[in-house]
Amino acid sequence: MRSTLAAGWGILWALPYTLAGLAAGAAGLASGGRMRYRDGAVEFYGGAAAWLVRHTPLGASTLAVTLGHVILGQSAWALDITRLHERVHVRQFMMWGPLMGPAYLASSAWMWAVGRCPYRDNYFERQAFAAEGGFPRDARCPPPDDR
Repeated sequence: MRSTLAAGWGILWALPYTLAGLAAGAAGLASGGRMRYRDGAVEFYGGAAAWLVRHTPLGASTLAVTLGHVILGQSAWALDITRLHERVHVRQFMMWGPLMGPAYLASSAWMWAVGRCPYRDNYFERQAFAAEGGFPRDARCPPPDDR
C-alpha cells in the first residue's frame, strides 16, 4: 500500500514534465514518429521527437531525453540501448518533480563553474551512468555544438 501511494505521488509530482514530454511525443507522432510503452514509461521515437533529441545542447550524439515518464529517442534502437540510463532519470523526476529541471541545470552550472564537465559530472548524469556501469573517465567532455 505504501509503495503504491509513493508511486502515485511520484507520477503526480513528475506530471508537469510528463505533459511536456507527451506534447513533444505527439509532435513526433504527427510527423511520422512512433510510440511504445516500456518499463513504466511512454517512449516516442522518430519524426519530430528525433529532431528534438538531436537538437539538445549536446547535439546529434544525444540518443534519448527523459521528461517525467516520457522518453524521447532518436530511434527504437537508441531507446533500447539507453533504457537503464533513462529509467534512472524517470525515477529522478519522480523524486524531484517540478524541481528536477532547475536542480539539473544548477548541477551542470556548478560543474562548469568549478572547471568540470557540465554533462558528465552532473549529479543526475553520474547516477544514470552508474546504472550502466559508469561513464568512461577518460572520455572527454562533449564539446559545444558547432551548428
